[in-house]
Amino acid sequence: MFDFRLKVFHTVAKRLNFTKAADELCITQPAVSKHIQEIENYFQLKLFDRNGTKIKLTEAGEILLEYANRIFTIYSNLEFELNALNQRHNGKLRIGASTTIAQYILPPLLAAFHKKFTDIKVTLLINNTEQIELALQNKDIDFGIIEGQSKNTLFKYTEFMKDEIVLVANISHPMAGKEMIQPDELLKTPLLLREPGSGTLEVIAHALKPLGIKTSQLQTEMQLGSTESIKSYLLHSDCMAFLSLHSILKELKNKEVTIIDVNGLDIERTFHFIQSYGEAEALPELFMRFVNHYNFR
Repeated sequence: MFDFRLKVFHTVAKRLNFTKAADELCITQPAVSKHIQEIENYFQLKLFDRNGTKIKLTEAGEILLEYANRIFTIYSNLEFELNALNQRHNGKLRIGASTTIAQYILPPLLAAFHKKFTDIKVTLLINNTEQIELALQNKDIDFGIIEGQSKNTLFKYTEFMKDEIVLVANISHPMAGKEMIQPDELLKTPLLLREPGSGTLEVIAHALKPLGIKTSQLQTEMQLGSTESIKSYLLHSDCMAFLSLHSILKELKNKEVTIIDVNGLDIERTFHFIQSYGEAEALPELFMRFVNHYNFR
């Protein structure tokens, strides 16, 4: 009886936004609020502090999130273990991943996968989205995980996980104290961008269109080929950069960078598994099931 309410809480806690949580759960926002209120009434504790349109977890919310993560991991592990019982897997698995995913999402997944399936030899090709699609087309990899916006009709795309791209500045930046800037201020700000062919750059360009902004109008100080190089440059300059939220968790915790909202700009994207059409191959399917059931989202 409590499971769906816990799932609602877990989704709100991840997204820190009631509307986005409602969309993800395919229920109404009032229904989300009702479920959260019922949990708060049950424990007689507030789970979220609300400040206008922004929310953050209270101490009680942080504790509940920690246990919710454990509970959902246990459920997922149980389902996967029972389904995999008495099966033996071996062979070679060639994965291609775009750089953000390869650097910040995959390493713990690959370690856990290898621990579970020691007889499967995994290789990982890292490149931008455009090159991963080309590698799949040339059969250099078995499947890919990419972050781009557009989709090639040659391939099958399956949702992997959600991501958000945010505008980031170092903590000593002159505008670091601002919670929000206007789009015209963005046009006056020196920016670091990823290289052409990057899925991140493609997503940013798509998100700026409703604001009437083209990437060619931005003050691009430099285009760099990796998120790590952008972060390092960022820490030693007055530039800003659009980066995946997953890529800056350590820097946010260490108070090295800050997020600055742009009025009217919300850059969300979905990472996708990408496969060639045809009969599903066993090892890629095994890896995708492993990732989904082990609740690494």
